[in-house]
Amino acid sequence: MVKIMKKQVTFADVEYGNRKRRTRREEFLSMMDKKLPWKRFIELIEPYYFKGERGRPPIGIETMLRMYFLQVWFTLSDESVEDSIYDSYAMRTFMGINFMESQAPDSTTLVKFRKILVDNCIQVQLMYMIAEMLEESGLLMRGGSVVDATIISAPTSTKNKSGERDPEMHSTKKGGQYYFGAKAHISVDAGAGYVRDVETTAANVDDRDVVHVLIRSDDEVVYGDAGYIGIEKRDEIKDDPELSGIEYRINEKRSKIQKTVYGQQEAYARHIEQRKIAVRSKVEYVFHVVKNIFGFRKTPYKGLEKLHARLCALFLSANLYMCARAGRTLS
Repeated sequence: MVKIMKKQVTFADVEYGNRKRRTRREEFLSMMDKKLPWKRFIELIEPYYFKGERGRPPIGIETMLRMYFLQVWFTLSDESVEDSIYDSYAMRTFMGINFMESQAPDSTTLVKFRKILVDNCIQVQLMYMIAEMLEESGLLMRGGSVVDATIISAPTSTKNKSGERDPEMHSTKKGGQYYFGAKAHISVDAGAGYVRDVETTAANVDDRDVVHVLIRSDDEVVYGDAGYIGIEKRDEIKDDPELSGIEYRINEKRSKIQKTVYGQQEAYARHIEQRKIAVRSKVEYVFHVVKNIFGFRKTPYKGLEKLHARLCALFLSANLYMCARAGRTLS
């Protein structure tokens, strides 16, 4: 049976309620609290959670889930998120904790809860759940996708117990500079810009190696930057009767346009490229939310499995954030 927390009003709530204005953190947490389908999330996690048959009763799933999302949204370590709940009134209110009755879960409890989520691919299921809800609400359209990838840096230091870097991360060169880490490959709806799928690989994996997994079978057109030039010629695309029938609108390299067309033809070619960019730019805003608003620029974990779980939580949160900012509601 799913139990939803009831938030009790305390003297601190009354005192803080007399302030002239709310902070941006409070506004953000209140907005996300209203958008997250807590009941459906809890029902999904409940079969995998502690039964409480022995020892002390486990902390409620919603409490742990709220703590986990605070860690995701503010890019906090396990110890820091515990400290922040005690330090921040906005976070304590979001958690629904009354210190006269209970305390914040400790960092060890959060680690165990996160392990349950990762081991059972819960974050992936939650992301697809949100995408399904967006589609049911008529906010996620079919027929077109935008694909792109971004590099997630990983620590390059070898000052650790093993004396080596993360073996699942690799280096890649972009813009004349080398990066060490992983890649987050995503596909977003070409109409509204909501994330539909996520794949995580090492940074040295070519963007074109993953694109066939991100494309939906009902897509009629796919947009991508110059890194996806030639994808229609790859075996996994041309040998698939559904994928081979898709129109791939991939941006050409600027140098090629300058060398091959002139005069009015060049102006027309640049206009076509700008129209492609106008659609493709939707994916850049998603990366802006994850990297700049949520502050996720470097992976805190070793291994692609944990990173993929974190990215799924981030991108489902980005979908809800964009939905809230647009004034949309989920059914």
